[in-house]
Amino acid sequence: MFSLSKMPSTTSVLSAYTTLTASAVLLRTLVSEVQNMTNQLIPKNLQDKILSKVGIFMGNYSSQMTLIIEENNGLTPNEIFEASKFYLSTIVNHPSLQRVKISKAEKERKFSVNISKDEKLIDTFEGVELIWELKIVESQKTNSDDGYLSLEKVEQIWYELSFLKSNREMVLKTYLPFILERSKAIKEENKVIKLSPLGSYGWQSDVNVNLDHPSTFDTLAMDPQLKQKLMDDLERFVRRRDYYRRVGKAWKRGYLLYGPPGTGKSSLIAAMANYLKFDIYDMELTSVHANSDFRTMLASTKNRSIIVIEDIDCTIELQNRDDGSHNYKDSESQVTLSGLLNFIDGLWSCCGDERIIVFTTNFKERLDPALIRPGRMDMHIHMSYCTPSGFKILASNYLGIKNHWKFGEIEELITEVNVTPAEIAEELMKSDHADIALDELSSFLNKKKEDCKSKIVVENEADKKGDEMNKEQTDAKDMRKRKGNSRRGGRSRRKIF
Repeated sequence: MFSLSKMPSTTSVLSAYTTLTASAVLLRTLVSEVQNMTNQLIPKNLQDKILSKVGIFMGNYSSQMTLIIEENNGLTPNEIFEASKFYLSTIVNHPSLQRVKISKAEKERKFSVNISKDEKLIDTFEGVELIWELKIVESQKTNSDDGYLSLEKVEQIWYELSFLKSNREMVLKTYLPFILERSKAIKEENKVIKLSPLGSYGWQSDVNVNLDHPSTFDTLAMDPQLKQKLMDDLERFVRRRDYYRRVGKAWKRGYLLYGPPGTGKSSLIAAMANYLKFDIYDMELTSVHANSDFRTMLASTKNRSIIVIEDIDCTIELQNRDDGSHNYKDSESQVTLSGLLNFIDGLWSCCGDERIIVFTTNFKERLDPALIRPGRMDMHIHMSYCTPSGFKILASNYLGIKNHWKFGEIEELITEVNVTPAEIAEELMKSDHADIALDELSSFLNKKKEDCKSKIVVENEADKKGDEMNKEQTDAKDMRKRKGNSRRGGRSRRKIF
């Protein structure tokens, strides 16, 4: 049974409480003193490192925070992922790394070095320790192309950035912006222009190549005034970010290059890319199956790039946007002019910055006016036959000469015949000796001149024969008409008399 005699006295309880309280106060005082001594003897940065190591060792992650930086942000590339990749390539010599991934394209100047899968890299920024880790997961995706099912290997790639929660504000407001700025400087320093195909599945990074095209504005055989006008336009475009935003326009520019084959349209595109250090996306319209593919293609391109559609007049047969003869199902399975127009300046054209769109054609008159109006193709550049000034540039490029006694004769011939820069370049390449090469070019131009004269004579004779035949047919027709009228008149007279 419960006995009151066994209960502790009030004095005992108070004594025990007093002892416990005194112990708690003493313990708190000791902890406070230890903390003060620790703060005085050990810097806070070192304390954070020790706590981080202890937390990881003990499996206690409650004090840690991890940022997931994925390769893509939906349909568009993740700018922070790309910046992180460039930045980490500059600190891969850290002793914490056991393995690194290294590669080099044939024509690149430097090795490309980065951390490998599941490898951890420790970075220190403003005394704070940050742990990077690369994660890669492979999966298979089923594709249905032209009625055939196929399995495509797909990689999900992301970085994990871990740090103490107490450093969250510093990482978001200082560290990551620093990485973005640092990566821009690295890219500008080591920029290698890429040429990539752009199909219905978007940008194919596994088949892009370095654009090692030597064409520059200095080597282009085009009208000097037109060349300078284009260079000024490009310079004005790249420095007008705030202007485009202020006037409410997407930061993009369209150029239509038109003229006969061999006049340097492709070389001009390469010169533009080299001048601006923009990547090139070569869009193949024949691989586009529906208007919806344009959105995927546009979203997969990077900023500071040139999107090229060559020979747009004959690449694909675009369905007229005003043609109402097709049903809804047909419109979903065909590429229409309206879809292409929306790709150029529709809502989706605003999903990136500093983009240039270039169309090339041999026959400008074949294009729908809506496709090349201002706002879509802002500047029309006529790539004409070679001019005397263009010839001098080619002679300097191929023969290394600025003047020659045969220049006058050749320049006069160039004004009399239609000859492309490609044709002249081919003749100049036939010999390393200027005299021989220019003699060959002079002979070529004279022959071309004679051929043109002969062609004109033949055409004139054909026209003359055609005119004579038309006259004979007209005379015969008039004769038959007069005879018919004469017979009808005779019959009428016989009836009267």
